[in-house]
Parts: sequence; structure tokens; C-alpha cells
Amino acid sequence: MTGTPPQRRLNIKTELTATQDTKTHKTQSSSNLNRRSFFAFAAGACSLLLINRTASATPIALPERRLFINHPYAGESFNGAYFAEGRYIPDAMARVKRILRDHNDNSFHQIDPALVELMARMRQTLGTREPLQIVSGYRSPHSNRVARASDRRVAKNSFHMQGKAVDIRVQGFGLNKLRQAATALRAGGVGTYLRRDFLHIDVGPIRRWG
Repeated sequence: MTGTPPQRRLNIKTELTATQDTKTHKTQSSSNLNRRSFFAFAAGACSLLLINRTASATPIALPERRLFINHPYAGESFNGAYFAEGRYIPDAMARVKRILRDHNDNSFHQIDPALVELMARMRQTLGTREPLQIVSGYRSPHSNRVARASDRRVAKNSFHMQGKAVDIRVQGFGLNKLRQAATALRAGGVGTYLRRDFLHIDVGPIRRWG
């Protein structure tokens, strides 16, 4: 009689069933592994996203900036911070604006923040504790015409009229030192007035005279 003995047929069926069970187990294990990997990756990505959002939401701490100026003629001064917590301090900027007004007719003009920054940088460059003494800040059109009549070097459309220029002195520093410091900053115009003993600085185009 030919054919596989009954016992052998039973063993083959058992082996096929075992093989299928093994494949099923491997497939389930692989599926579980892939699922675990996916959730681990997703959790990591979410954590990274939260970290990035937290970092971007945290403001960058900018250093406080200070200024010390006085106007000997008016007897007015400002000595304090004008910039803190990432913004200009309105009250401080208003006080600077008042000191830099046209003292001939008490007219005001908005002062360019870049000019305030330039004055602060001048003191830092000089390394002095002395204030910048203000000779002239904002200049009204009338005052500018009067100044131009006495000195033709005064520009017809002076940056003083735009709140972008100031004439200064600093105790303990000659004009040469002041000019060198201002020129090194390369922030705008630098004019030397020997006869009247003051330095002009502005935040216009870079140029020199005097």
C-alpha cells in the first residue's frame, strides 16, 4: 500500500500549523515593534516641538542702556536709563527731548532715537563719567537762520532742525579727542568748531568738516 502513513500525515499537519503560528507571532511582534517605535518617535517630536515653542516664547533679555547729559545754560540734566526690557522708556525719552529743545524759543521736536544712542556710545567710547554738555540740540527754522547768518558752515537744512544733531562738549576732553571718538563710531556727520569750542555730531550721512 502506497502513501504517507497516518502518523506521518498528522506530523506534517502539526508542523504546518506550528510554522503558521510562528509566522503569525513574528508578524504580530513586528507590528507591535513598529507601533512602539512610532509612538516613541511621536512623543520625542512633540517634546522637541514644545521645547522649541518655549524657547521662542522666551524674550531675549537686552541690556539696559543709560545716558548722562546736561545743558549748562538751562541748568537741566538727565542721568539714567533710557532703554530697558527691550524698549525705550517713554518718560526718559521725553526728558531727553525737553533738554534738547530749542532754548531760544522753547520749541520742541521729536528726537531721533539714533541720536540718543550716538550720545550714549560717545560716553562709552570716551570712557568718562562726565556728562555730555549740550551746546545746541534741536534748532527751530528761525534759530537755524540766525545761526547760519553768523556762520556759513551751518547748513540751510541742518540736521538740528530734524532732531538728528547735537553740539557737545565734555569736561576733560579736548576737541581732538572728541573728534577721534566720534569719527571712530562712524555714525554720521562730525564737525569741529574750534572758535566756539564744541563738536557737532549727527546721524546723517558719514562726513567730516572743520
